[in-house]
Amino acid sequence: MRDRYHRRRRPVSKETIERCRALFRYSYSRDAYILRGVGSWMGPVLRLSPVESSEDTGAVGGLLGVVKVDFAPRHEQPSIGRLAVASVIALVGSLLADKLLVSAGTWTYPALRHYPHFQFHDYARLTIAGVLAACVGWPIVTRISSAPRWLFFRLAIAVTLVLFVPDAWIFYRGQPADAVGVLLCMHVAIALVTYNALVRIARTGRPSPAIEPVRPAQE
Repeated sequence: MRDRYHRRRRPVSKETIERCRALFRYSYSRDAYILRGVGSWMGPVLRLSPVESSEDTGAVGGLLGVVKVDFAPRHEQPSIGRLAVASVIALVGSLLADKLLVSAGTWTYPALRHYPHFQFHDYARLTIAGVLAACVGWPIVTRISSAPRWLFFRLAIAVTLVLFVPDAWIFYRGQPADAVGVLLCMHVAIALVTYNALVRIARTGRPSPAIEPVRPAQE
């Protein structure tokens, strides 16, 4: 049977794509338009002309390209089972990291033993919400980017820095510097545990074979 990945991709205009939209669908694995229903193994493969494609690239497209949001992942998506296991490990591991840091903080600074933000019900609520948000975000990132680990790592850093802001505010309002330092370490620990659990356990599969157009034989 003819290899479905080696059909020639025919460059067409944007108008042609629009007229044929009822018959063709966009294939992320091929970065091209194929027939609905049977296009995976037969029929023409259409691709937007490179000239028109470059003209459509504006400021938004350029920004998305910088952050590697291309909506064209070639890898297999994480399985639901692996994602569930990774989520449980991320949640348990983050709560355990919180507990260890609080214990270390109160052992080093006994005056913080009854600090309100070191109570389990206080930090556990925020930790669970943050970890679950990351677990929902990871499969989204794997679907919108062909470099999901690159993007997710930088998102983790950005979110962690944003979470530093409330701690900086309570420090400004007079909270003990030692306690705030422990809270900052908790944010970092949660990010490290969650990131590694998701990208290593709920990892993406191998990328699909590269698509090469069939070149006409030279006469």
